[in-house]
Amino acid sequence: MLDIEVIDRPSAAAAALEPVRSQLLSELREPASAAALATRLGLKRQKINYHLHALEEHGLVQVADTRKWGGLTERLMVASATSYVVSTSALGPVGADPDRTADRLSASYLIALGARLVREIGALQRAATDAGKRLATLAIDTEIRFRSAADRASFTRELAEVITTLAARYHDETAPQGRSHRLVVTAHPSPANPQGKDVQCQ
Repeated sequence: MLDIEVIDRPSAAAAALEPVRSQLLSELREPASAAALATRLGLKRQKINYHLHALEEHGLVQVADTRKWGGLTERLMVASATSYVVSTSALGPVGADPDRTADRLSASYLIALGARLVREIGALQRAATDAGKRLATLAIDTEIRFRSAADRASFTRELAEVITTLAARYHDETAPQGRSHRLVVTAHPSPANPQGKDVQCQ
């Protein structure tokens, strides 16, 4: 089971977003039978089986085990991942794309960058998993409380200078065995401050 699976097909996204099927994916972080799920959710087993078959067709659930009950075989199903993210690939040409956003200081551009990150890393992760390899990535996540807007601007300038210097030092366009990497650095207000109050935009 993957920690996170990126869904990039429209039909699979539609299946995962359907309320009952979404609930089933949540319940199936651990293997369970249709009968057990029916009891938990208060639904008929036939309806549970219908939704499980739909999820299975899209590769979102799979058989974890089987057991015999008399002359019947009961299947224990499990989700393909602990959680899911829908890629903009599932939206086709209307999916967010940073190349279509002119203002690089806008929230829209930042959202489009995040969407591209999900799309690209999802595809790379899938290829690495199929090849039985680990995808080499780097992520830095921290929080900074600026005293003022002026300090935030100073930090932005210094960060840009450091990144430019490092990129110039390590970038080698002519390296025959080299591999290009995409570096994205973002900053945005935290959704809530330590007191739990909404942050005001400024």
